[in-house]
Amino acid sequence: MQTPIERTSSWTTLATRVLAPNPGPMTLDGTNTYVLRAPGSEGVVVVDPGPSDPAHRERILALGRVDLVLVTHHHRDHTESAASFDAPVRAADPTLCVDAQPLRHDEEFEAAGVRIRVVAAPGHTADSVCFLLPDDTSIDVPAADGVGSMLTGDTILGRGTTVLDGAGGGTLGDYLRTLRVLIAVGPAILLPGHGDRGDDLSVVARAYLTHREKRLAEVESAVARLAGAEPRHPVTVDAVTDLVYGDVPASVRGAAEASVTVQLAYLEEREA
Repeated sequence: MQTPIERTSSWTTLATRVLAPNPGPMTLDGTNTYVLRAPGSEGVVVVDPGPSDPAHRERILALGRVDLVLVTHHHRDHTESAASFDAPVRAADPTLCVDAQPLRHDEEFEAAGVRIRVVAAPGHTADSVCFLLPDDTSIDVPAADGVGSMLTGDTILGRGTTVLDGAGGGTLGDYLRTLRVLIAVGPAILLPGHGDRGDDLSVVARAYLTHREKRLAEVESAVARLAGAEPRHPVTVDAVTDLVYGDVPASVRGAAEASVTVQLAYLEEREA
């Protein structure tokens, strides 16, 4: 018999994960909504409230009075229900904000007794941000050096790698810079937008950076191979995807093509 999915889980001393019922190739097990609250606080902060699903919304509301909603980026699987909680909504994108100012890089504020620092993280989308909780600790083992936890949205996932949304302003150059910023944060607890939590943000961010650099080299090699072929083949997104991501399932072919698109744009900018 299949083990029932645990929808609500206390992942750290300050963060409870509420798993949205929207699993899929791009969302993994579903969107991770986080409910933040310091011990003794009646109010809560909701990060990435997720899709408009009545049962998911009720699970969130069962954890406390919603004082503030924060979103990591504009994708609907993170934001669709944001305005439904009768609370201010803050995001980097002003069009997503409700009765509140847009988030600013390195801004620090307190809500529901939780200290929250905004880290601009463009790359997955232009408006992506992460949230550092410097006072957070693991329920099982205290943080190694008091770095806290980082809510990463889709910038870093709990498994696999993320897709850069060029249509949403995501660029590889921005993403590589963001990964280096996250590596420098140190061993924070990783609280991703999809997938399971991680013990060390910097280790995962470094693995992501290595992966991106490897894929970029493969794309560059594919471009050279196509350009040097006889008869010459046009260097298209489809042709490069066939060479670099030929083994990916059809269900994520579109994601592979999106990744190639931003990598080709990065190479063109670098050579300009």
